[in-house]
Amino acid sequence: MLEIVVKTENWERHERVSAEELAGLVRRIGEDGDRFLILQRIPDLPDVFAQVWHKAGGDYELEHRDGSADRHYQVMVDGPEAVIAALTGWARRQEGWEGGLDWSLLDMGPAREVPPLELEAGEREELERHVREVLAAGYVSREQLAETAEEYLVTEDRRPVSPDQAQALTDRLWLERVAEQASWRGETDPERLTRAFDALQEAGITARENFTCCRSCGQAEIGAEAEDEGGTRGFVYFHSQCTDSAAAGHGLMLLYGGFDGSSETTASVGREVVAAIEAVGLRTDWDGDPGKAVTVAPLDWRRRLVG
Repeated sequence: MLEIVVKTENWERHERVSAEELAGLVRRIGEDGDRFLILQRIPDLPDVFAQVWHKAGGDYELEHRDGSADRHYQVMVDGPEAVIAALTGWARRQEGWEGGLDWSLLDMGPAREVPPLELEAGEREELERHVREVLAAGYVSREQLAETAEEYLVTEDRRPVSPDQAQALTDRLWLERVAEQASWRGETDPERLTRAFDALQEAGITARENFTCCRSCGQAEIGAEAEDEGGTRGFVYFHSQCTDSAAAGHGLMLLYGGFDGSSETTASVGREVVAAIEAVGLRTDWDGDPGKAVTVAPLDWRRRLVG
């Protein structure tokens, strides 16, 4: 699989696609509402991306940016195969992937200067602490992280962090986290957890990670997730407060149940959840009571960023 995320004009998001799937997406674009693809690396890196725009009957406008506005290139291509070859090479980071195409440097104009943050005593430390906590949870994108930083210190009469300042701050902390996770080796506990959730999903249990903000919202919304899948017999999820607890080293609470509302089905789903979690090498704490949550602990929460 290619370590990229592909986003489409019609709001699809394709994570870790195969080369064949990427080729299919390139060949598909052209009609209204589905005319471009944006590719980002995993993990996402500031000012590093590739993209293609195409309207049926016309050429393909292919671009890539390599870290800054003065390294933003464009080329017009008359068919999809050369685009597929270039984007696949970019995704694989192949040496000389851009060769054979007549790239030109795009003039993006002068970079906008970002004024320094002017925050009250202790506010910068508080803001950076919060951003690092969100990064440690691991489910945020760069765009979401910047929005979080922009809004965190807002009051009724004060908005101290501009969108550009928020992006600059969060990009710096994002890259710190990317550098940190580069030293991680092997499968992490959150990746084991994802394997367990994937297995539960395959077995007919709606399984969602970092789902909604709290238990009330999760219980209210999980049924719609199952309906979108044609109906399943049960569910398991953890919400963002559970994620924060796990990232802080306190273990992870899993909420589960049966859609028929019976304690027997809920207990059965609970047993399946425990079996799936333990099958990937994680430990659980649950006494079989369908009225109690399943706890996964101990847990070393090192979730790699995607973006």
